[in-house]
Amino acid sequence: MPAPDDSYDPLKPVPAIRRIFATGDAFSLWFSLGIGLLVLQAGAFLVPGLSLPHALAAIVVGSSLGVLLLSLAGVVGADTGLSAIASLRPALGVRGAAIPAVLNAVQLTGWGAFEIIAMREAADALAKQTFGVSNPLAWTLLFGALATALAVIGPVSFVRRFLRAWGLWLLLAGAAWLSWKLLADYDLPALMAKAGTGEMSFGAGVDLVVAMPLSWLPLIADYSRFGRSPRQMFRGTAAGYLLANIWFFSLGACYALASGGGDGMLLSALAAAGGGVALLMILIDETDNTFADIHSAAVSTATLVRARPSRLAIGYGLICTAIAVAAPLARYEGFLLLIGSVFAPLFGVLLTDHFIVRGRTIEADDIDRKGGAYWFVGGFSLRGLAAWIVGIAAYQAVTRLAPGLGATLPAFGVAAAAYMLLTTVRPRRS
Repeated sequence: MPAPDDSYDPLKPVPAIRRIFATGDAFSLWFSLGIGLLVLQAGAFLVPGLSLPHALAAIVVGSSLGVLLLSLAGVVGADTGLSAIASLRPALGVRGAAIPAVLNAVQLTGWGAFEIIAMREAADALAKQTFGVSNPLAWTLLFGALATALAVIGPVSFVRRFLRAWGLWLLLAGAAWLSWKLLADYDLPALMAKAGTGEMSFGAGVDLVVAMPLSWLPLIADYSRFGRSPRQMFRGTAAGYLLANIWFFSLGACYALASGGGDGMLLSALAAAGGGVALLMILIDETDNTFADIHSAAVSTATLVRARPSRLAIGYGLICTAIAVAAPLARYEGFLLLIGSVFAPLFGVLLTDHFIVRGRTIEADDIDRKGGAYWFVGGFSLRGLAAWIVGIAAYQAVTRLAPGLGATLPAFGVAAAAYMLLTTVRPRRS
């Protein structure tokens, strides 16, 4: 059996003996990653701009569309056994794929810091309410250290030893308790009857919801590459993330509307639900989101430098923790949508390349510097990069000209269509 770190080399397919994730593993991982404090806060952004019925409809539509694309990206990892960034090399070129590798590491560092900040604020609010004690710095260091430790041990150990053993049941208990307290303590029919203020369109609401599952596109292959089969990874991912995203977006919208809105009011309402027991259970498990950010930032960087992801994870954990110490918690809606503007069209290119152009097969030359069939020029695939740029331009155009439409899915479709067109009109080099 290969040494443990060999399995995490982002540029080498995971050996068959190490592909141990089944449907239940994928479900546990993506249900866990789909649940979190930031998802609750994102749900709060939908109201009162949208009425609660319209917000719930946007949640169902956006989650369904986003999870479909996320699950297909997971199939890419299971097909190839490669990391997410390595899978981009056929479409972008070796040097071209370095661009999203850098962007991914930067955005995952930001996500990791946001997650630590969210956990700190929730834990501090809970401690203040229960014991009258406040120490944000201690919470920041604690959560940063815990997430870094999980990232160092890697996803296989994390899923099998933590999630499947007890983490999933902790999450289900916390989510069920918050749901029961919502129904018991608030007049849900009255909340449903409240009219929206009209500050957010339905399309913009769908765009905000779909941005959450799509924010995991640059990560999912880092975990699905350990899957036994693409079918199991698709089913487990789709079922787990769809259930979690709809459930927690809905809870966030309902609690925000009931509490009067605002991050502080939302956290207070959640902490008051059952004395904060449910929030505590979710808070303990929240470290898995930060773990995923830190681990995948390390994996992306390992495609650029020959260093072990486990060692890089230590550095990224320290950076995320340092940012969390210095940065205040702020609304991150713009940050979330900015990510969609870059990575949604990129994965429109990837899915088109993998499922249509390559027919779900990958050859050795597809990930080295030759890549003859992909028209590489100095390590760059001009067709893939051009389609990506067109998709980003489409996102910006829709945002400015038709903001109520929502730009994420149109940008994804435009980039996919542009790549398909470019691969059709230009003959392949033998």
